[in-house]
Parts: sequence; C-alpha cells; structure tokens
Amino acid sequence: MTRTLTLSIAIFAITSFALAGDCGTSTNKSAIKTASSTMESTKSMDIVETAVSAGSFNTLATALTEAGLVQTLKGDGPFTVFAPNDAAFGKIPSETLNSLLKDKTGLTSVLTYHVVPGKVMASDVVKMNGKKVKTVNGQELTIKVVDGKVYVDGAQVIATDVTASNGVIHVIDSVVLPK
Repeated sequence: MTRTLTLSIAIFAITSFALAGDCGTSTNKSAIKTASSTMESTKSMDIVETAVSAGSFNTLATALTEAGLVQTLKGDGPFTVFAPNDAAFGKIPSETLNSLLKDKTGLTSVLTYHVVPGKVMASDVVKMNGKKVKTVNGQELTIKVVDGKVYVDGAQVIATDVTASNGVIHVIDSVVLPK
C-alpha cells in the first residue's frame, strides 16, 4: 500500500514528466470541450472535493473510498486525473462493477491507472497524440487525437481543465483498464 500511495503522489506530479513531440498544428484547444459546460473549476477544493461537488462522480467517489485512495487524492499533488463519470461506470455490467468494488487490489490498480503525475492541462494533452503517459499504477496510457477528439486508451475526453487545488480533472466517457 505504501508503494501505491507513493506512486499515486508521483503521478499527480504531472508537470514532472516530459511532454515531448508535436502532434501537428491541426489540433488545438477546441479538440476537447472545456469543463465549464460540465463541471465548475474549483481552485480552493482538492480533486476529491471537486469531483464530489460535481454530482456526476458518485461511483468514482465510492470506488476511491473502497480502494482507500481518498486521502492520497486529497494530498498535495499535483495530479491529473482522467475521471470516468457515472455514465462511464454505467457501461460496466453491474455484476462486474460490484465484483471490482470488492477487490481492493484490483480496484486500486484500475483507479491509479486513471491518474498521472503532475498537472497536465488540455492544451498539453492535445499535443501528445500517439504518446504514452506513465500512470501512478506504473503502466502507460496512450493518448490519441482522432478527428479533433482526444482519446485516452480508447475513452473519449468529454470535458477538460477542471482545476482543483492539487491538480486537474479531465472527464472521460469510459473506464479504462490496465493491461
């Protein structure tokens, strides 16, 4: 658990990893819509408080509690979280989701796969087309930009730049699973 907490803290230090490469000039901030239409940026609240206050991350909040990761995500950071909303979790069969919520090790692995160290804003994410980004869980997510839309391991980014006191949240439409 100590290693997981250390990795979680490291992933949230997103500004510490190199954002290398050029994905072309055709992709810009308009590739993914800003968070203002989905969630309000809250610089005085941490990532967990921001997600809970949005009201559309109830399953994620439950999962973070079950995995014992709430305090980690309330830490100093900075963190970047590719956060699946309730609709994303709704795509998982309820039997599978309930089983995952009871498996603390597996759940921790899945949740930390959605977190990268540092604070990576949307303007940086769109420049990462084809790049792999190391997650807190130790594996890598693949960023793709297709027809002006950003995908993280196949999950579409549907809202961006929800700022919090310890990082940023980008909302995704599916739960991504580690290899």
